[in-house]
Amino acid sequence: MRLILLGPPGAGKGTQAQRLVAKHGLVQLSTGDMLRAAVNAGTAVGLRAKDIMARGELVPDEIVVAIVSDRIDEPDAHKGFILDGFPRTVPQAHALDRMLRGKGLGLDAVIELKVNEGMLLDRIEKRIAEMKARGEPLRPDDNPDVLRRRLLAYRDQTAPLVAYYQLQSVLRSIDGMAPIPEVAGAIDRLLLAPSTKNQSAKNQSVKGQVQAPAKAAAKKPAGASGGGAGVPSVTTKAKPTAGQGKKNKAKQGTKPAGAGSAARKAPKRKAKSSARAASGRKAPPRKTRQQRLTKPR
Repeated sequence: MRLILLGPPGAGKGTQAQRLVAKHGLVQLSTGDMLRAAVNAGTAVGLRAKDIMARGELVPDEIVVAIVSDRIDEPDAHKGFILDGFPRTVPQAHALDRMLRGKGLGLDAVIELKVNEGMLLDRIEKRIAEMKARGEPLRPDDNPDVLRRRLLAYRDQTAPLVAYYQLQSVLRSIDGMAPIPEVAGAIDRLLLAPSTKNQSAKNQSVKGQVQAPAKAAAKKPAGASGGGAGVPSVTTKAKPTAGQGKKNKAKQGTKPAGAGSAARKAPKRKAKSSARAASGRKAPPRKTRQQRLTKPR
């Protein structure tokens, strides 16, 4: 099962991803974690990313896709994965699709957690107040102003992915403002829906597809039977049924108009010309149509 969770910051994607990992044995793939792991492992892609991040630049899409590609090739990702934080833009989605197609894979579903941004801000502010009251440390993004900027970036860069995956018929939308157990139940129902199962079966068939062998036999010439080389073909005609035989006889007995009279006149003309040839007489000149129509007065 290969999934993407879409939704703005604070929509609960991380919570639902952890639940799906525990329930289905999937791997949660966070691009940030994968980048750090690749850098620490000293892989070729990780070293390229390390130099770029050291300069304070954004890691290009092709490097991120290469890291994702390497990660899903590992054994623990063979059962399935959930992409968290990637793709963020439509070009990244295109690159991801190309990479998956190259592996014979595809996405089973893209689950969008739809939220009301105003209510989401209120919820974040309430959570921050409760954490302060309990004396719990706050994360850097537990700030309404930071959340507003992140929501603006989501609308500009990531929200267009909704239409992109909708055109691919893999998008499934859920009310992310519902309580966590209700959101979890809605996701489970979507994953069990026939459309998602069919998409998963299609992805498996694409993965196991091999190139079909060329046709063994070329197109046969007209009238040839299925005999081997050098063997004369024998054409057999199927016996007509009783009803078909009657129809054939009826067709044979039916003559077009004038056919009988033409057939009867033909032997007479032939006999006359033969008699003239025997006597040495020449046939009289044939009258033209104008002469035949003109009668002597």
